[in-house]
Amino acid sequence: MIKNFFIVAFRNLRRNKIFSVINILGLAIGMASAMLIGLWIQDEMSFDRFHAKEDRLYMVHRQETGGKNNTLNWTPKILAPTLKAGFPDIEDVARWQNVNFLFSVGDRHFNTRGNFTDSGFLRMFSFPVLEGNTNMALSNPNDIIITESFSRRLFGRESAIGKQIRVDSVNLQTVKAVLKDLPDNTEFNFEYLLPWSYLDKLGWGDTYWENNSVRTYYTLRPGVSGNSFNAKIRDLLVKNTRQEKTPVTDILFGQPASQWHLYSRFENGKATGGQITIVRLFIIIAAFILLIACINFMNLSTARSEKRAKEVGIRKVVGAPKSYLIFQFLAESILFSLIAGILAILILQFCLPSFNLLVGKRLFIPYDHISFWVTAIGFILFTGFLAGSYPALYLSSFKPIKVLKGVLKTSGEGAISRKFLVVLQFSFAIILIISTIIVMRQINYAQGRDAGYNRDNVVYSFMQGGIGKNYAMIRNELISKGVVTEVTRTSQPMTEHWSDTWGFEWPGSTPNDLKTDFNYFASDEGFIHTLGLKLIAGRDINTRMYLTDSNAMLLNEAAMKIMRLKDPVGATVKYNNTSWHVVGVVKDFILESPYQPIAPMIIVGPKELSFYVMNMKFNPANSISENLKRAEPVFKKYNPSYPFEYNFLDEQYAAKFANEKRTGELAALFAGLTIFISCLGLFGLATFMAENRIKEIGIRKVLGASVLGITRLLSRDFLKLVTISFLIASPIAWFTMNSWLESYPYRVPINAWVFVLVFLLSIAIALLTVSYQSIKAAMTNPAKSLRSE
Repeated sequence: MIKNFFIVAFRNLRRNKIFSVINILGLAIGMASAMLIGLWIQDEMSFDRFHAKEDRLYMVHRQETGGKNNTLNWTPKILAPTLKAGFPDIEDVARWQNVNFLFSVGDRHFNTRGNFTDSGFLRMFSFPVLEGNTNMALSNPNDIIITESFSRRLFGRESAIGKQIRVDSVNLQTVKAVLKDLPDNTEFNFEYLLPWSYLDKLGWGDTYWENNSVRTYYTLRPGVSGNSFNAKIRDLLVKNTRQEKTPVTDILFGQPASQWHLYSRFENGKATGGQITIVRLFIIIAAFILLIACINFMNLSTARSEKRAKEVGIRKVVGAPKSYLIFQFLAESILFSLIAGILAILILQFCLPSFNLLVGKRLFIPYDHISFWVTAIGFILFTGFLAGSYPALYLSSFKPIKVLKGVLKTSGEGAISRKFLVVLQFSFAIILIISTIIVMRQINYAQGRDAGYNRDNVVYSFMQGGIGKNYAMIRNELISKGVVTEVTRTSQPMTEHWSDTWGFEWPGSTPNDLKTDFNYFASDEGFIHTLGLKLIAGRDINTRMYLTDSNAMLLNEAAMKIMRLKDPVGATVKYNNTSWHVVGVVKDFILESPYQPIAPMIIVGPKELSFYVMNMKFNPANSISENLKRAEPVFKKYNPSYPFEYNFLDEQYAAKFANEKRTGELAALFAGLTIFISCLGLFGLATFMAENRIKEIGIRKVLGASVLGITRLLSRDFLKLVTISFLIASPIAWFTMNSWLESYPYRVPINAWVFVLVFLLSIAIALLTVSYQSIKAAMTNPAKSLRSE
């Protein structure tokens, strides 16, 4: 019987080639889109879920209780040993601090980033080991663990175990283990691990509870509740700083590993969103794209019900029960789905490389996993049942007496349901189009926001090796050779937030002002000129001209306002038992997110903070490549062991928009696919309509109707449906995008012209889709269409 189902289904497929192609193509594109989104979602949901102790892994977060009220994952260095010593609920703990060192083996030098961590790190995290033993690794200050790819760069194909690597041309570290290259679905990104005891050996450790500079991870013992443990560590910072002049009031809590990647946004210490919002959005998009593809099948199947009516009537007369007919029509839809599924996998394989470039991932189809084939077959069968369920129930419900008498009317319930499904299709498509336009406008709005400094021709390098001690000579030679017009040093890049602090006192400040948090930044002479900042009052810091400027201070506008200083130049600000004198005020500039308000900032001379970044304003008279070519030998001359590495400031600033831009591009891609699939269905319905009304069109032409008039007549019903779709979709799109924009203090308004544009675009798309069949039908010779009468 099942064989007979599929034989009949295959005959119907061949007999109606146009409708079969439309159905299969629509289903294939819908299924391929859903599969593509499914691979992306699976990757997002799997981040750091592969660790054996994942259900007991936590990262400490700090909820600020004054000023910004942010939630951050930077903690004091002393927190980890305090947790380990004082809380038996903890099984293991590890600190995590980024570092960038030069590694040398023979005459080969590599400058790359890794991390300091405690010996318990690899007991907590299940990163696969290629060779060596991680049990005792990182217990000695001279140990090092490297990744497989870094091992190849250092030693080729030789075993790295036991070999020594020179770090920063000073210390020799012995390789104790080699890890397999890290999987893509992890928040960690390192090429080597150095023991925390080595950091202490370098003199970089401290026991200050106010210095939040590392991440702290811990694993709880089996059976310990994460929430109950959070209650125990909640006030740990308060207890250990209550004797300080400015006690810390921040609250501590642990976030489970399952939330690290997906939940990065917090409100009042509670994880409320982040990447999970995008994941949920694309789950909905995948479901609707698949549903729209299935709707096409339903619409075309029910629209052609007259063609199958007599078949249903005869089968019922000869004794076929309703269940038999339902299975027959489901078999047809499953056959369509199987063919579409094979085509979908081919489309998926073809599109995956381009999709990976778009999303910045390395997704792949796991053909060698049985779970993939089980899931794929289940997905194809589900799609077949979903697409065929309504047509099967609808077609099997025909009454044989009415059918065989020729009194079956298909313009009632079936026509209403088809109209409803078309409206549903286009409603979702219109929501996606409106959303895409608003997302892109928000990105453009933020990109157009005044950054407060000039990024053009500015390049920066991190001050490693001999750059610091040879800075003056490097600077002078770069200027004398015409490579740069100005150079300055800063404590951090202009696009990154590294430090903030509190405890400042100024004229008129109150005890409560000690809790005010300021972004903390250090600069050298030439800061304003090199980076094109706008000076509002006073002058720049200049330690060459003014010896006391090591204690000089610049304020941004936000700091001046929060300090309530009308004329701050010359004011004395006290911090850490040091007096600073304000020499100038600069216009607010964007250091953190361009979507957020600018925080109050204090920029100080070199007394308090170290310089880590060298900023260079390249000579615009030369090309960028020429300037880089001239700069490299200067750096090699004074810093021979290190490669000349640099970053373009404008590129680093543009990276701040990467996540929103990627979301917008994905939304645009799937909005386009949604429109295409919807238009396929519309084209099929228009073709069926033109076939059904061919004699009516012939009579109208004989009576003098024009081609334009007939085209308008045939298109009118579809345009009404698109208009209804727009009226339904508009408030939904407005509510959705208004909620999304609420997370951005600096956001674009939702203008009425966006909705007008999308309405006209929707009408144009629908008109273009149905006009071909409408014009073709209107231009048919009436003698031909009426010949059978």
